[in-house]
Amino acid sequence: MSIDDRRETHADEHLATLLTQAAHQFGQLARDELQTARAEFARNRRTLGFGGGLIGGAGVLAFVAVQAVAAAVIAALALAMPVWLAALIVGVAAGLTAAVLALVGKKQVGRVVPVVEETVDSVKADVAVIKEGGR
Repeated sequence: MSIDDRRETHADEHLATLLTQAAHQFGQLARDELQTARAEFARNRRTLGFGGGLIGGAGVLAFVAVQAVAAAVIAALALAMPVWLAALIVGVAAGLTAAVLALVGKKQVGRVVPVVEETVDSVKADVAVIKEGGR
């Protein structure tokens, strides 16, 4: 085996080692970015859950409002006055409550940024470092 052959073999081994290390580092980088994204989603989950709960509550009360208004119409047709007036007041009150809950819930859900900004920024920084290292 000549000196040139040994140099070539050594260079091939060195390249293989570098490629293995790079693959390992890219894998670790991907795992780290995934962990960052999970942490960001966990922070947003509570706010989304609360806002979603308010919207769900608004839906339940809206259903009650429809039932109360329907009862008011039935009562108005069946009797002459007092029962439908009471049912109408309850229906309007439930409808207004549902509207308030829906608006508060929408505002709460709107506060959450759907994109995981920290993760996006981190990945952009990683790409910039990789581009600089390639030059």
